[in-house]
Amino acid sequence: QVQLVESGGGLVQAGGSLRLSCAASGRTFSSSAMGWFRQAPGKEREFVAVNNWSGGSTYYADSVKGRFTISRDNAKNTVDLQMNSLKPEDTAVYYCAARKRLPQYYSEYVSPVEFDYWGQGTQVTVSS
Repeated sequence: QVQLVESGGGLVQAGGSLRLSCAASGRTFSSSAMGWFRQAPGKEREFVAVNNWSGGSTYYADSVKGRFTISRDNAKNTVDLQMNSLKPEDTAVYYCAARKRLPQYYSEYVSPVEFDYWGQGTQVTVSS
């Protein structure tokens, strides 16, 4: 049974930093893509960051470019999201996600429906 477990969420003031971690078990994702999405109250789940197994293809949402960094450790089957210069609009539940197969097109990297496995989510709240 595949499980993705996130950790590291919390409450932080605007301008602060948080690091989210996601540990996968049940299968390896070293040959596919893992990433992060988020969902704010009343909004649809949106793409945040993703990369493939080698890190050769890494994408960020425009809203987080230059502030967030995604990193992988294939040996540990983990993916982290370092979030700096946080803003109140970053407040959301953050979800780790993984695909069974390596994406071939950009849309397969950034669309929530293209991901097969999801974590339970971790709350990030940024106060102004």
